Amino acid sequence: MKQFTVNGKAAQFEGDPDTPLLWVIRDHVGLKGTKYGCGIGQCGACTVHLDGKSVRSCITPVNAAEGKSLTTIEGLAPSGDQLHPVQIAWLELDVPQCGFCQAGQIMAAADLLSRNPDPDDDEIDAHMSNICRCGTYVRLRQAIHRASQLRAADSNEADS
Repeated sequence: MKQFTVNGKAAQFEGDPDTPLLWVIRDHVGLKGTKYGCGIGQCGACTVHLDGKSVRSCITPVNAAEGKSLTTIEGLAPSGDQLHPVQIAWLELDVPQCGFCQAGQIMAAADLLSRNPDPDDDEIDAHMSNICRCGTYVRLRQAIHRASQLRAADSNEADS
């Protein structure tokens, strides 16, 4: 049996240890925000955080989550009543078009900002390898810059 946490709650899985995290998250944990896109780790629709780092859950076996902390789009907000700065920026700038890839995009952007709180365009482009079929890349980049500003403002308020 594999034991791990999902969005701060204990979880376990008794099936095949090679089962992709994506299917454990969706079918066994019951969280549907993480999407299936390509199934080969290329598109990024299935991006989640494993111990704070982005992983493509369609190619990451549940075995890799043993004893670790998994965060999905449903658990990204720092508290249940407040959105993450990336989510706020996405809404402010109307980033999604069809919305299918957005959970993975948001998770990848949150990972980037946790590592680099003020990335430039080249750093954003290098990190954001998720695919958007609608081509909202310009708005994605703008939203990451906006989320960076929001995080900085939150940090300044906390320091006051």
